[in-house]
Amino acid sequence: MKKISCFLVITSFVLFTSCENSSESDLIEQPPLTENITYTEHIKPIIEANCVACHSNPAVGGASVPMTNFEEVKLVFENTDALDRMNRQPGESGFMPLGYPRLPQASIDLVEQWMNEGYLE
Repeated sequence: MKKISCFLVITSFVLFTSCENSSESDLIEQPPLTENITYTEHIKPIIEANCVACHSNPAVGGASVPMTNFEEVKLVFENTDALDRMNRQPGESGFMPLGYPRLPQASIDLVEQWMNEGYLE
């Protein structure tokens, strides 16, 4: 019985200490940062998949502005709180895309990086 107890204590110690992580990056796979986010390559697919259903030209479903090309999308993000609205939670006032699930955080982060890099086409 003493051997079994000793074995269990040692095994528990080994298992417990072998699962230790020293940082959050060890636990979560971080996607590689992409340099030079462009509208055509990165942002347009997000907008087309999540925004153009309402932000067409002309805008429908209560949307106030179209977002069908680079100039329109850039104008929206330069002059409105669109990024803030994308960051809200479903059900929260002003949440976008209205009536749809929240965009993945990686997509929102790409839009923010695109804005911070100067709206490259």
